[in-house]
Amino acid sequence: MTPRPEPFDVVTGAFSYSGAAIALELQARGRKVRTLTGHPGRAPKKTAVEVRPLDFDDPTELAESMRGANTLYNTYWVRFAHGLLDHDVAVANTRTMFDAALMAGVERIVHVSITNPSLHSPYPYFRGKAEVEQLLAEIGISHAIVRPAILFGGDDVLVNNIAWLLRHVPVFAIGGTGDYRVRGIHVEDLARLCVELGDHQDINATLDAVGPQSPTFRQLVDAIRTAVDSHAIVVRVPGFVLPAMASALSLLMRDTLLTRDEYHAMANGLADSAGPSTGSIVFTDWVAEQGPRLGRVYANELDRHFRKHLTQKLVGGPT
Repeated sequence: MTPRPEPFDVVTGAFSYSGAAIALELQARGRKVRTLTGHPGRAPKKTAVEVRPLDFDDPTELAESMRGANTLYNTYWVRFAHGLLDHDVAVANTRTMFDAALMAGVERIVHVSITNPSLHSPYPYFRGKAEVEQLLAEIGISHAIVRPAILFGGDDVLVNNIAWLLRHVPVFAIGGTGDYRVRGIHVEDLARLCVELGDHQDINATLDAVGPQSPTFRQLVDAIRTAVDSHAIVVRVPGFVLPAMASALSLLMRDTLLTRDEYHAMANGLADSAGPSTGSIVFTDWVAEQGPRLGRVYANELDRHFRKHLTQKLVGGPT
């Protein structure tokens, strides 16, 4: 008798950020993990994770890579448009992935979205996330949708780069009053939440993935400043000025520090949530503990997802 294949779960981007945390959480629970990645070359030489390409141009092979999987944990998205890749392309790619999952007989999809998505949003990121949620609801697979605002902990970009700037610049600018709130969740809390939701295949669920704190952006910056023992002066600038300042600094860093849409979405309250806490790690406690190591090395988003992989297809990256 042919032995039945060992059950496994699929995680997009298991060697990147949130996908890596989900993969580790699954492995800690004794689960076998297969990853779909647009950057197979990132895979460590010694890894228990099976590696398959995330190739949206080959839906049949994509389905074969997921055939027999219990759950697909999807973190695929793009933070900002770059070259030929924008949020409309990311939506189309995700549709291809979900169709392939249906073809493969995947039992459940856990999808990482964003707080406050809307089909009528003026921001392509939030509008695209809402379109993907709609696709998932229509495809007919058991699913759960988690909506984080920002993530901290692990190999994050936002908090690390704020810390890096506070270590290196004499003045740190905040747009407007800085009183808009940011309700982040630790990446390990997000991973635990995703895996727990993956086990409840009889329930379709949508919930915000948020921690117990909702500091203002000014409070968040002040907490990081104290943690890294920075002497930078924090100043307020008009909201319309900040994106231009960020663009100028981005040119110097050969990166995209902050887009106009990202600033305005945050200033308009889209990084906050009134939902109950689904994480337990307190941001201010965490940043105080991690301060000595934060911001030691700048995390370049373009290097991570584009420049080092120009010979590969533009498929975006995980959140």
